[in-house]
Amino acid sequence: MPATNRTSKNALDPRPLHERIATDLRREILSSVLKAGGKLPSTEELKKAVSMLKTEGLVEGRAGASVTVLEAKRQMLSPAAYSKPAEPGRPYRWITEAEKNGLQPKIQILDVAEVCPPGDVAAALGLEEAGTAVMRKQLLSFEDEPCELVHSYYPLDLARDTPMMGRAKIKGGTPTLLAELGYPPLHTVDQVTAEEATNEEYEALQLPRQISVLRTFRVVYSTDDRIIEVTTMAKAGHLYALRYDF
Repeated sequence: MPATNRTSKNALDPRPLHERIATDLRREILSSVLKAGGKLPSTEELKKAVSMLKTEGLVEGRAGASVTVLEAKRQMLSPAAYSKPAEPGRPYRWITEAEKNGLQPKIQILDVAEVCPPGDVAAALGLEEAGTAVMRKQLLSFEDEPCELVHSYYPLDLARDTPMMGRAKIKGGTPTLLAELGYPPLHTVDQVTAEEATNEEYEALQLPRQISVLRTFRVVYSTDDRIIEVTTMAKAGHLYALRYDF
């Protein structure tokens, strides 16, 4: 049977013209094709596109008058740099790495509870039906701007009677605490997808509109391949990028 040509019937971009224009301009701004301080042409078709880009902080001005490109680059995040336990007496590595890059990081604990995790998390943790785990929900910010919504899940027998059950911040972060408990993070597997933001992500990350988020599904292993953490992270796709060195 011949292979089906999936693109032949729907080859044309069905999005409204202003969305297509905004998408192309956004890519050119973020990739520095359009330099900061440069001017965009003033045309009728640009009005709605410029409005979209203004909400994202990529341009300023008004279509029909003067529209200026702002300095805008995706913030590069390197998960490998902050996944290890912190050095003795030092803060969580995500904090120190952000400060190295001249950023002002902030972590807000939104919730800590014993929950029945989502299906994919439960499967990764090997939980039986209606099995529970400890969830820690956090909102990470740079310069008071939300950047990442995090849901971390830990096996109940591992987290019970530890600071992971409390709402206080953990000195050095959970990687450090896990190592102190005898379960050092030794191997991490990340699965990254681009997905539409959920209502929770949209509100927590203060997204300018319904745009894609980078969703990371992380599984952390310790000695004897024991899974000690499963975490889902959502970042605004138009503002952040992930860097992995192989």
